[in-house]
Amino acid sequence: MAYDDVLAERLRERLRGRAGVTEKKMFGGLAFLTYGNMTVGVHGDDLIVRIAPEATPAALDRPGVRPFDITGRPMRGWVLVAGEHLDDEHLDRWLAEAEAFVATLVPK
Repeated sequence: MAYDDVLAERLRERLRGRAGVTEKKMFGGLAFLTYGNMTVGVHGDDLIVRIAPEATPAALDRPGVRPFDITGRPMRGWVLVAGEHLDDEHLDRWLAEAEAFVATLVPK
């Protein structure tokens, strides 16, 4: 599956120079990992966001958000945000939320 190169580049711009951040092809798209833990990614035209599992229900109430389900089993703590809902302000907010959660995880 192809992924949105423009969205990928917007993420690269924001993550460039940050400690521990790497880029890897995953899930048929592109993932950005922080110290080995996936933080955000691009799947098709959508943003994959890793959040606290307990924050999933509230996140799903936000515009353009749906469960991250590419296998038939939605993953708690992961959501997809539709590309049309990712102006700079929203993208920055989702990225900050993902980074805050991933900062609580043990590096891999």
